[in-house]
Amino acid sequence: MYNILICDDEEDIVRALKIYLLADNKEYNIIEAFNGRQALEKLAGNKIDLVLMDVMMPEMDGVEALCEIRKTSQVPVILLTSRSEAEDKRMAFRLGADDYITKPFNKIEVAARVEYQLARIERQAGEAARVYDSNTVSNGPIVIDNSKKTVTVDGKPVNLTPTEYAILKLLTENAGTVFSLKEIYRQVWESDPLGAENTVLVHIRHLREKIEKYPARPRYIISVFGYGYKMEKG
Repeated sequence: MYNILICDDEEDIVRALKIYLLADNKEYNIIEAFNGRQALEKLAGNKIDLVLMDVMMPEMDGVEALCEIRKTSQVPVILLTSRSEAEDKRMAFRLGADDYITKPFNKIEVAARVEYQLARIERQAGEAARVYDSNTVSNGPIVIDNSKKTVTVDGKPVNLTPTEYAILKLLTENAGTVFSLKEIYRQVWESDPLGAENTVLVHIRHLREKIEKYPARPRYIISVFGYGYKMEKG
């Protein structure tokens, strides 16, 4: 459910906008304010997803309130005004407004513009998630940041050698898959694994000492008798 703040000094307009937005059983939670100062108070005390705010209001007008909002937040703001001059719109966008609706309102237009801004939020969140996913690998409390080449366990940084990092990354990216010692050596060292089993065993032991709470009874890097190692899914 989205939290939408409607701010206008005319209660009838606030009520009308609320009716417009709640039509068609939209799942919006409407929060009301009647001047810019109240709007800032509501923003400070609630998680607001979008603001519909009049420009001309007593105590603090919409332009001043918008300037204050933009000092700390990028919440979408749609300004409401009876002025339709191009210069007014230009100023609104320059100050950080996301959209601008001229009174009198068309209820279909208001609903559509609100839906567009909320959809934009979802798209941006999805894009951010994809960027995060492409740069990180995680399993339980283990998080590998590929862009920074860092590892954290339970939020605490862990210092790994490049080889330990490569082994951990291989196992974490393929959590649940069993790798033989030869397969690990071939993929990490990229060379013939002949006689290299002991080298892998040493690195696995060191890796466990750094990421496991109880290295002798590992929770994540598990030995699979007769086969090799796997990363247990967290």
